[in-house]
This record gives sequence, structure tokens and C-alpha cells, in this order.
Amino acid sequence: MERRTFLTHLAATAGLAGLGLAGDQPQAPKAMRITVRKSLERGRADHGWLDSRHTFSFAEYYDPRHMGFRSLRVINQDKVTPGAGFPTHPHRDMEIFSYVLEGALEHKDSMGNGRTLKPGEIQLMSAGRGVTHSEFNPSRSEGLHFLQIWIQPSERGLAPSYTEWKPSEAARDARKVLVISNDGRESSAAIHQDAAVYRVRLAAGERIQHALAPGRGAWLQIIRGAAKLNGTALAAGDGASTEDAGELVLEAVESVEALLFDLA
Repeated sequence: MERRTFLTHLAATAGLAGLGLAGDQPQAPKAMRITVRKSLERGRADHGWLDSRHTFSFAEYYDPRHMGFRSLRVINQDKVTPGAGFPTHPHRDMEIFSYVLEGALEHKDSMGNGRTLKPGEIQLMSAGRGVTHSEFNPSRSEGLHFLQIWIQPSERGLAPSYTEWKPSEAARDARKVLVISNDGRESSAAIHQDAAVYRVRLAAGERIQHALAPGRGAWLQIIRGAAKLNGTALAAGDGASTEDAGELVLEAVESVEALLFDLA
């Protein structure tokens, strides 16, 4: 190739490269932005019989920076002393579920339901246009530890309802299992909101992936253990969120249990 022709070709190639048009060099995927809500920064209410940690503003704890995430309004980590509990009180227009971690949770409501749930089980109550209920620790010797979670419904004034999720043998130790959804798929409990909630259990070194679609948001609540979410370190009680579409990768640093929320 003549020198003049070569230089012309080189200049043209360089110009195309500057415009991002030369070659087949793929662009690196944009990193998902992860926002962490540290466990020790949560609100706390200590009533003696109840020790509660509030991820979002709740009751006397108020922080305008933490009012919820999309339709997710409350994540309370509650520890109740033996024989104590929440007396009968009202709710309306809220999807409320409790995930039992330790001990037993006794539930009674104005719809006539009376249940005692054990660790690994979930109760879901749609308060709708109005319901009253109570939650107690029936044991006289063991404490109760559970998560109380509220999600705003897609409609107001619905008929109140109650359901439960109990793990099958296959789901008991599954790495990722759907426990709540808007249509009750995969034997999950149905909720009146475009939301999917997964229970995650991983041994050290194990990982799961979750594809977050455009326009949706994800919240991860670590219950026990330690993990990394797309490389971000998380410990027990920490929450992490993103509204960037892409693949979430959760890797257990040590044995970990968590809830993953995929929300419209």
C-alpha cells in the first residue's frame, strides 16, 4: 500500500474509532447502583416486652429520608418476650405479612382466623376496608422473633382476606423460593400488588441471580449471616435497594437468609 493511501486509511479508521463505529469492541455493562440501609442506622423502639427495629419510618420513629421503597412501606424486625404481644388493633388498606424466624406467633383476627405459626412460615393479611387482629407469643419460656412487613395495595377498599405460606419439602431448603406474588403462582401467597417476594437461603460460597426488569425496583433484606450483592458487602439487618435494570447477584460470605422484593 502506498504511504499516502495508508495514511488516509489510518486517519479514517481513527476517526471511526473516535465515533465508536470501528471494530466490534463491546461496551462494558453499566454497573447497577446499590443503595445500602445499614442495620445500625434503623430506628429502634424498646418497650420492654417488644424490641423492634424499623427500616422505614414507623410509629414514633420518623425519618423523611426513609419513608418506604416503592409499594414497600414497613419492615419491622420484632422480638417479643414470652407471653407478650400486640393486643387487638385495627388496620385498613394495607397488605400485611409476618415471617416467623424463631419461636411461635399466635394470630387472631375479626375474620374468624386463629392460627399459630412456626419458624419458616408466613401469614398474609389483606386489611382491605378494615380488619382487627392481635399477635402474641404464646410461649411462657421462649422469645418470639419475626419480621412484620407492610406493602401498599394497588386498590383501596378491598374485601379483607387472610392466607398463609408454608414451605413444602422441596421449598424448605431451596436457595430461592417465591413466597408471595400478585397471582399466587408457584404455590405462593397472593397479594393485591404487583410485587414478588422471594425467600433466599444460601450456604457460604453459594449464590443466586435475579433479573430485574426495566421500570422495577428491588429491595433485599438480610435476616441472618453475611453476603455480597453485586460486590456490595451486607450484614444481618442490612437492607439494599436498586432501581437499575439488570442482573442482581447475591453471594453468601457465610450462611445467609434474606428476603428479596421485586416491585413495580
